[in-house]
Amino acid sequence: MYNTDIRTVNMTRYITPLREGGSLPAIVECDDGFEYVIKFRGAGQGVKALIAELLGGEMARQIGLNMPELVLINLVDTFSKSEGDEEIQDLLKFSEGLNLGMSYLSGAITYDPLVSIAEPLAASKVVLLDSIITNIDRTHRNTNLLNWNKALWVIDHGASLYFHHSWDGWEDHSKRTFPMIKDHVLLKKATKLDEAAALIKSELTEEVINGIVNLLPEDWLSAKGIDANPEERKTVYKQFLNTRIANLDQLTKEAKNAR
Repeated sequence: MYNTDIRTVNMTRYITPLREGGSLPAIVECDDGFEYVIKFRGAGQGVKALIAELLGGEMARQIGLNMPELVLINLVDTFSKSEGDEEIQDLLKFSEGLNLGMSYLSGAITYDPLVSIAEPLAASKVVLLDSIITNIDRTHRNTNLLNWNKALWVIDHGASLYFHHSWDGWEDHSKRTFPMIKDHVLLKKATKLDEAAALIKSELTEEVINGIVNLLPEDWLSAKGIDANPEERKTVYKQFLNTRIANLDQLTKEAKNAR
């Protein structure tokens, strides 16, 4: 049974933008005294990127991958009034409410496929997780991986679940393979795909997936541009992910062939 909760904290200080991210995430401090990388609901892809980030991140944690803690960050509009940069000012203004934060790993370095650490089972789990959630953004060009404390950490799943940018045909999409896995940065190191698949099946049960999806704030599921009610949207995410996991043997075979 999945019974982990997501903490909610309040943003108290905007520290600095991370301009390497297209959606302009930032390092902020919150009222629990910790620093987080915040992903803003007012950025380009809106709450759908936050939904993908939360679901992908919690699934990664459930299968034993290193994943920074995720929190919901409440932001009030007062921060935009003291910001001099107009782009950041607008982002803060349009992000009032619940955003998503990830614990800031101070001193972490971007994963370099030529020199960085990635042991075979962890690499295999990342490859298959990305096949399940259709993560198009874990390539040599943009790894979305870190090395911290001599271990591999996964971050940034916001480009996953791209079916939800156009809900038409989501059932068909859930049954497809994921040919883009051939470009995955960890594919060559993923030599334990069968072992990883068995572990994922045991950990990502239907009950666990349903529990992870139930973490999604109703606020995100009823945001502007989403035309179904929150419970209907949760049902789609649950069915999509559970179907992908049920077809994991096919995805594993595809990854093996791509290697």
